Amino acid sequence: MRSPAPGRGLTCGGQVGGYLVTWAWPRRLGRAQPAPARQAPRDAGRGGRGGTGGWERGLRPLTMVEKRFSKFLQKLAFSGAGHRYKPLERGELDTLIGEPCESKAIEKEKTVVALPPKEASKCHREDLAKAFYVDLQNGLSEFSVTQRRLVHGWNEFVADNSEPAWKKYLDQFKNPLIMLLLASALVSILTKEYEDAISIALAVLIVVTVAFIQEYRSEKSLEELTKLVPPECHCIREGRLQHLLARDLVPGDIVSLSVGDRIPADIRLTEVTDLLVDESSFTGEAEPSSKTDSPLTDGGDLSTLSNIVFMGTLVQCGKGQGVVIGTGEKSQFGEVFKMMQAEETPKTPLQKSMDKLGKQLTLFSFGIIGLIMFTGWLQGKQLLTMFTIGVSLAVATIPEGLPIVVMVTLVLGVLRMAKKRVIVKKLPIVETLGCCNVICSDKTGTLTANEMTVTQLVTSDGLHAEVSGVGYSGKGTVCLLPSKKVIKGFCNVSVGKLVEAGCVANNAIIRGNTVMGQPTEGALVALAMKMDLSDIKDSYVRKKEIPFSSEQKWMAVECRPKNEEKEDIYFMKGAFEEVIRYCTMYNNGGIPLPLTPQQRSFCQQEEKRMGSLGLRVLALASGPELGALTFLGLVGIIDPPRDGVKEAVQVLSESGVSVKMITGDALETALAIGRNIGLCNGQLKAVSGEEVDSMEQDELADRVRKVSVFFRTSPKHKLKIIKALQKSGAIVAMTGDGVNDAVALKSADIGISMGQTGTDVSKEAANMILVDDDFSAIMNAVEEGKGIFHNIKNFVRFQLSTSISALSLIALSTVCNLPNPLNAMQILWINIIMDGPPAQSLGVEPVDKDTLRQPPRNLKDTILSRALILRILLSAAAIISGTLFIFWKEIPEDRASTPRTTTMTFTCFVFFDLFNALTCRSQTKLIFEIGFLRNHMFLYSVLGSILGQLAVIYIPPLQRVFQTENLGVLDLLLLTGLASSVFILSELVKLCEKLCSRARKARVPQEAV
Repeated sequence: MRSPAPGRGLTCGGQVGGYLVTWAWPRRLGRAQPAPARQAPRDAGRGGRGGTGGWERGLRPLTMVEKRFSKFLQKLAFSGAGHRYKPLERGELDTLIGEPCESKAIEKEKTVVALPPKEASKCHREDLAKAFYVDLQNGLSEFSVTQRRLVHGWNEFVADNSEPAWKKYLDQFKNPLIMLLLASALVSILTKEYEDAISIALAVLIVVTVAFIQEYRSEKSLEELTKLVPPECHCIREGRLQHLLARDLVPGDIVSLSVGDRIPADIRLTEVTDLLVDESSFTGEAEPSSKTDSPLTDGGDLSTLSNIVFMGTLVQCGKGQGVVIGTGEKSQFGEVFKMMQAEETPKTPLQKSMDKLGKQLTLFSFGIIGLIMFTGWLQGKQLLTMFTIGVSLAVATIPEGLPIVVMVTLVLGVLRMAKKRVIVKKLPIVETLGCCNVICSDKTGTLTANEMTVTQLVTSDGLHAEVSGVGYSGKGTVCLLPSKKVIKGFCNVSVGKLVEAGCVANNAIIRGNTVMGQPTEGALVALAMKMDLSDIKDSYVRKKEIPFSSEQKWMAVECRPKNEEKEDIYFMKGAFEEVIRYCTMYNNGGIPLPLTPQQRSFCQQEEKRMGSLGLRVLALASGPELGALTFLGLVGIIDPPRDGVKEAVQVLSESGVSVKMITGDALETALAIGRNIGLCNGQLKAVSGEEVDSMEQDELADRVRKVSVFFRTSPKHKLKIIKALQKSGAIVAMTGDGVNDAVALKSADIGISMGQTGTDVSKEAANMILVDDDFSAIMNAVEEGKGIFHNIKNFVRFQLSTSISALSLIALSTVCNLPNPLNAMQILWINIIMDGPPAQSLGVEPVDKDTLRQPPRNLKDTILSRALILRILLSAAAIISGTLFIFWKEIPEDRASTPRTTTMTFTCFVFFDLFNALTCRSQTKLIFEIGFLRNHMFLYSVLGSILGQLAVIYIPPLQRVFQTENLGVLDLLLLTGLASSVFILSELVKLCEKLCSRARKARVPQEAV
């Protein structure tokens, strides 16, 4: 097949045999261009062997040309002996307009797939070029890029937020308690109790709307992953270095990297010059990873692939170039993205408890209806009438104020946490921490500050020193051991020379407590600041630098002392086994002595000892030439635990919460941090990511509770560990700050992110954010969570005992053919007063100081537990007995209800409820232990209720409404004394339980002896 003459046709293509043939028409379709002298436009419209007849006829709009050419290719498909022709997409067409007017026979593209990092790491440069059909020097052509984008798409993440907001809002009504309340509102409408229906509907709408707003704002974790993809990058295409949007990259692109670049995709390096990459957000390791371009013989773990760089990590030093092996969702962060899409946030224990409570109340309501109907049937009454009465009583029993109280309690808990610098994004999460029994934490940036710090020094002449202070502020001291003498400057020559070498052989700068350069070098500069030697570097003029490389494992600088006529001096730092090879002497108090085998052996043992503690050990030396250096000593560096972490771990352990560390670091470093923060009092058990991979979920679930440290883990491992813990029955909180933690944060029962060092993805995936990165703030959250659950139980006890008492009074009077002890207005008043301020105030009872020491509640423990039901029935029995006694005492012989009868009964019931509220402030502690005045809102509520009740009794207009009359002082004293019986009875029960508990605790040690 022949192509049209140059300049004649629209660029289009079809597959012929093994080739993709393209045609082009003049550029004047897109922009003006002079026609070549040899062009014959008149012939263009007559057709010809090029098959382009009619293409330029009238120069129709682009869309029309596309359509006609598509039809043309379709015709060829029928007459081309089975060849298939595919019309170009509009985007491809746009990229190809303006190409030289010539026929291009391009070999048919082979299928190019994203290459897994482990496989790519083993490929040689030539194999890599063949796998991606790319010229490593010139890169891809624009045509190849277009073809590959059709297959692989853009280098970006697309979150599926197809569910509309209205559907998410309606999902809030699936709560069983909400559905029960809606049913109650419907029944109230049918029975013409419109006030009840309106109040219930308003309560439901408030609760549902607040829950929707909280959850809708928190569902952004998938969208935030797009922030990881940098907006621009440098890419070689068609032999030119181009500045492109990162989303334009396709597999096979050649990307150039330099200092400060955010890696735009997964890349297999082909050229490297002193390249160091910060992968802490991906692997969890604080130390930058040194990169190479050599193929690896063994793929190993992702964190050990030294010739691969991953999307979202940061170039910290050097430069490099490589081939894109994975873009978008086919990158390693794409795997995180897909796992996050697959994960659903689990229901909180409080949500499960409220669901169960709703079902229990539903069964209770049906039980009441059935009992009333059965009783009416026995008495020969109409079943429809008894059914109506039963439904009304059942609706009256349901605590419609419960969702409001729960919401208010949670909101106040969230506000209290905000004052403690903890942001809670989902209301129920506050309570979830109360039953959390396992906290899994990332190491870098969470348990540690991600600030490399020198902690130990060993000089070549055997002196030991410890260094205090964390980070790059320069605050801290250097103390000799065992004397604890603080040293500064060169007051100790051996230590001074060691610190000087570390400061001079250094490229890092500290500005405003922030290191610019490698964290390890920043730690050495901070050490010099603590010794008042930070300016020592200015005493030398650097003449030459031999940079660090992964092969030689050391770096050195050649310097000339300023203002002194001395010979040049070399300063070297690096791995001990490499540095010691260049040393012939060792420093002994400032005097060089020959390095004997014994001295070398001593230094080697010290290096191994420090390494076993999880320290990164650097050896330092100086001298006139590289082959004759003087060994100065060893420096131990680590990313130390944050302040307060050890104390927090201890308190959490004492309260029954197990803390586990999940890190990407090596075993030695992980164990060192684990011991420092007291993860395990006995032998510290550790499991690697590879071991986690090899175990089945059931086996891992059996073993995971006994392990305190998990090392060399990836996001996939973290997710598997979280799932195993949940399968074993644990309520798991996960803390982290990196992208590698995001999936685990979302999957855990509580996801906790760091506010300052946390990535956007980790913050959005988490339910809770520690604003100041203070791990110890979790203790406050746990305490708050435990207190909230107790307050909810207090409210439920009070609300149900009140409802059951009122229900029983009406039911008994109905069954016994007695007049109602309470009229409709009095019942409404009780509902307003009792379901109002006093009940609400129980939800804001301050958290008891002993709450944190209590073990986490069992997940199987429901709000309406057996013990709570017994307490409710006990209180209800006391209220019913006392109120019926007054009613029976005051009712006339003709059993006709009088204003005095209803007033005495009504007031007795109200006083009983106020005393009941007082004892419901705590389930276990006596009122004298928690204090009368601690809950101010409760005091104001009770005082308001008393004044309101007195107003109903003594103000004439209200007397007419509520059918009451004045009561004497003796009447009020009688009612107060009788009503206090419910308080006295409950307090006596608490006292008996307390004495029995002490007796059991005293008996256990004796039996053990």
